[in-house]
Amino acid sequence: MPNAQICIYTQKEQGEEWLQRYRGCLPVFACVLGFTETGLIPGISAAGRTPEDRKYTACADAEFLYYGPEHKAQYPLPPLAAGASPVLISRAVFESLKIPVHLFNAGLPQPPAVPVIDLGGAPAKCLSGGAAMEITTVHHLFEQGLLWGERLAANIQQGYLIVGECVVGGTTTALAILTGLGIDAAGKVNSSHPVCNHAQKFALVQAGLEKMKGSREQGAGGDEGDEGDEGAGGAGGENFTLPLSSPVNPLQLVAAVGDPMQVVVAGMTLAASRSCGVMLAGGTQMLAVYALISAIAQAYALSWQPEAVVVGTTRWVAEDPTGATVDLALNLGKSSFIQSGITPPLLGTHLSFANSRYPQLRAYEQGFVKEGMGAGAACIAAHLSQDWQQHQLLAAIEAQLERLSTAFD
Repeated sequence: MPNAQICIYTQKEQGEEWLQRYRGCLPVFACVLGFTETGLIPGISAAGRTPEDRKYTACADAEFLYYGPEHKAQYPLPPLAAGASPVLISRAVFESLKIPVHLFNAGLPQPPAVPVIDLGGAPAKCLSGGAAMEITTVHHLFEQGLLWGERLAANIQQGYLIVGECVVGGTTTALAILTGLGIDAAGKVNSSHPVCNHAQKFALVQAGLEKMKGSREQGAGGDEGDEGDEGAGGAGGENFTLPLSSPVNPLQLVAAVGDPMQVVVAGMTLAASRSCGVMLAGGTQMLAVYALISAIAQAYALSWQPEAVVVGTTRWVAEDPTGATVDLALNLGKSSFIQSGITPPLLGTHLSFANSRYPQLRAYEQGFVKEGMGAGAACIAAHLSQDWQQHQLLAAIEAQLERLSTAFD
């Protein structure tokens, strides 16, 4: 195995081959920012102490990732019930290793105060209504994902692409996509809470999927709305008209109960996988995206390279005792709606904060926060490219927190 700091939880042989191939290589990082009103529901997320705080979490994380702790932020990092933003982890690695960062706005309530590529999306409504986004917006965002996946991959010679996200409430939209694709995900997803709020999440998902089902039965939206849209091609000239024989419309599913990040990352990964390696940076949310990619590829007969794609996260997610991340990853290949038997290698960094001098970081060991902004994948990249060990990662991350705490004294 290339580095003892990286654990391979599923698809061990494929995971080892991927790690061996990209050992010593530096990645390019693309982070897709999005928003769902699901994240404003009281208690749904700990990524911001209040619903008002959570409106600005993605903007704050993007600003910190881009500028670092000495920048006087328009959107400061929001207070958390416990812990510190995972962007501290990502920034520590990307700054130290000089990894290129590209930020994409897939649909935020307000523009971030940072250079960003605006994809022309829109925030999603709460998934419980079964009408989160317009299908035309979903098509547009998927095409943008394909386009940018192709563009980013074209500039990667030896390395690979890390695709991260920031969507508050995104593990709930992930549960909705997984469930809608027929994957047994109830009780298996993660959250930023120390004990996952499974019942609250699943009640919202059931409500949204019931509303979606009701709309389809009444002839509103559904496949009929797609048949008239020839899809304008996108990268490579793909046509997004769904064959009448398809059992589920994955893009319509995103429109009903998803968020804008999911379909962008799906398109980006699908296109990039054709010419370079991709690490989907996250846990539950990226397992949902992986399932979505497979479902879209099957429904629309689009080519991609599943063996080029891995999911990279933290051990706090992979070993979360209040979820079942590994079981969830193994369940992806069991759905009849996606390509049979396709399951991603799930990788995790062994990073520990147990001996950190900062209580905000030690809170991760109690189950708070866990992941976000590509934190786990950033650590895997540091292990893989520079053979960073635990002490080097911890020192770099603590230095970020120290700089943040003293920046404006």
